[in-house]
Amino acid sequence: MESTYFRRGFGLKNEIEGKLTADYHSTVVEALRANQYRLSVGPLTFRLAREFGFCYGVDRAVDYAYETRIKFPDRRLHLVGEIIHNPHVNQKLRDMGVRFLARNEEGEFDFSSIIANDVVILPAFGVTMGDFGRLRAIGCVLVDTTCGSVLNVWKRVDGYARDGFTAIIHGKHYHEETKATASQVMKYPQGRYLVVYDMAEARLVCEYIEGRGDAGALRERFAKATSPGFDFERDLLRVGVANQTTMLSSESLAIAEEVRRSMVRRYGDAAGEHFRSFDTICSATQERQDAVVALLEEPLDVMVVVGGYNSSNTCHLAALVHSRGVRVFHIEDADSVDPATGAVRHQPIMAKHEMVTAGWLEDARIIGITAGASTPNNKIGETVARICRTAGVDLGAAIA
Repeated sequence: MESTYFRRGFGLKNEIEGKLTADYHSTVVEALRANQYRLSVGPLTFRLAREFGFCYGVDRAVDYAYETRIKFPDRRLHLVGEIIHNPHVNQKLRDMGVRFLARNEEGEFDFSSIIANDVVILPAFGVTMGDFGRLRAIGCVLVDTTCGSVLNVWKRVDGYARDGFTAIIHGKHYHEETKATASQVMKYPQGRYLVVYDMAEARLVCEYIEGRGDAGALRERFAKATSPGFDFERDLLRVGVANQTTMLSSESLAIAEEVRRSMVRRYGDAAGEHFRSFDTICSATQERQDAVVALLEEPLDVMVVVGGYNSSNTCHLAALVHSRGVRVFHIEDADSVDPATGAVRHQPIMAKHEMVTAGWLEDARIIGITAGASTPNNKIGETVARICRTAGVDLGAAIA
């Protein structure tokens, strides 16, 4: 009987290696690495964070998707949403014939076109228990690229729900990963979850735990971020904290500590019976954030963060730089830098729109570079090249 669920790869790494190199390799990035993550080009000095770009989970997901195309050359391939949050990587998969499944007006993925002979790739973020069940019922082949760090969070919230603890998840309630994580607790009749976006929302919850605050106002505030029938009086008696793996790690840890303190204030010595927390910070997310902090120990004139605008970890890297008082531009790719006008098209911190800033490179001599965990190396290298063109300096001579 043919297997219909795959999670461990197909052993086709050698077959895809050449295409991966062609699609994502960068000689500029290799030159930076070879020179202690620095590159002088005329009057400019580029400094690259020592941890950047594709993480292990993204590497694995992309590799697995490429292998799937080779493993099933004659079958229709579908992908639930996006493999990762990078438009260029997703376009490469479209070019390979992968069909992207979108959500309908009700916010549910439309699986109506899938038949048993099809192959469906599950993204690095994972999918909800409901979507997984619907796909299994169709009988199609499933290729699961869910990141191991995400699976670790699922294990924690599963344990919370099993033991009657509400999962407080630091994340974005609308994000694919957080939706998938929240669904894990719903396997249990007593399963409950509450998603908080930031410390401000966490403090509202903490105030209620300590006996202050209005349940009605909280129900309205968190209407889209709680499990069905969530009761603030009943469901905050025992809680466990987890996080979306791509959030700002320092804030996730601070939120967990804030909730713990509230439980101590309410229950005193018995607080341990009402609170749980495990470190579910993704190591790759942490490493990229730590690398940015280390990069900022030396002065920079400007910092450029390269990656998808809908990439949570990329947005948080830009926000981290901004919080340290350094001028930062979050750009999607090299096309955001216009050598003809000297302007840059970018997404401001905490915004959901682009803006154009003129003269952003004037007087800049030391330029920091990093990229989110879903950004391929070639997009970093192309950005360095485009900045050099804008400044009128010869990159080719520097990397020859």
